[in-house]
Amino acid sequence: MNRDLTQIEAGPSVRSRWSRRVIVIVVMIVLLAVGILLSASLGQLPIGPGQVIGSLLRGVGIDNAWAPEDPLIEQTLWQIRFPRVIMSLLVGAALAVAGGVMQAVFGNPLAEPGVVGVSSGAALGAATAITFGLSFLGGWTVAAFAFLGGLAATFVVYATARAQGRTEVVTLLLTGIAINAFAGAGLALITFLGDTQSREQIVFWQLGSLNGSRWDEVFIVAVVGLAAIAVALLLAPQYDLLSLGDRTAAHLGIKVERLRIVSVVIVALMTGVGVAFVGIIAFVGLVVPHLVRMLLGPSHRWLLTVSVLGGAALLVWADLLARTLVVASDLPIGMLTSLIGGPFFYWLIRRSRRQAGGWG
Repeated sequence: MNRDLTQIEAGPSVRSRWSRRVIVIVVMIVLLAVGILLSASLGQLPIGPGQVIGSLLRGVGIDNAWAPEDPLIEQTLWQIRFPRVIMSLLVGAALAVAGGVMQAVFGNPLAEPGVVGVSSGAALGAATAITFGLSFLGGWTVAAFAFLGGLAATFVVYATARAQGRTEVVTLLLTGIAINAFAGAGLALITFLGDTQSREQIVFWQLGSLNGSRWDEVFIVAVVGLAAIAVALLLAPQYDLLSLGDRTAAHLGIKVERLRIVSVVIVALMTGVGVAFVGIIAFVGLVVPHLVRMLLGPSHRWLLTVSVLGGAALLVWADLLARTLVVASDLPIGMLTSLIGGPFFYWLIRRSRRQAGGWG
């Protein structure tokens, strides 16, 4: 009798959870699709949504009457707008998943990729290449130095925090703070040593921008970012067990230390490859996973999966606003995400604290 009552009570709860998941995913997909269409349509050269869809269909080999006949429109779409839109999708998804992984590893919804020094290390690497005029890799030099700087900072943080075969989360956090401070001081010094042009370029790079995204850059971000996202999704069940505590997770067969090492590496890859090409973009990795957790609960399989859609949608819309808020101007997207993300995250914190469930 009691079992029957439990099943009756559990039934609507399970259906309610699935209904919420379906609604959230559908809303995310709609927001993403609309954002992609508008982002490809709007700009200094207005292009109709039908022409955008027609051009995409023709690009995959489907002849249609909607495809634009003007070569200028085709060139604008395939050389300027489509690479930029896809770059925003990839970077947004990677940053959001990286934030979700960091929050899982640290057991704290306020954790984000910058904690392990990826962003500050990348900024220091990029500034070094800019100030000293390094160009042995051609147009890839700044991006390569940014990527290597982010990875180097992450590994220094982890190597310093690791002792006696294990890593304490608190030690990792404190080490990250120290490395961020050191990288910030180094960035200030290098900026001071540079000329006016170098300083302007460093400041602009730090503010973040998707302007000038190219297909070869998109390809690199896609290969590295999607591979790292796939690994994170495969590890989602282990993150659920890790949330029970290190000792409990170890008793359940999770190799906690190896999981942390792999997680930090994939966070460094996802964040580093995005930052390398578009500069520092704040709050995506902090707000998106936290919002998804509030909507769908702490299950990491759903949290990370929906964070892919949420991060991509957020950055597509942020880039659209960056291009259209000011006529004939391209606002730094990192500045825009901070202006939007700061107050929004404050609202999320206030809302979650008013609820009895806390962080969920």
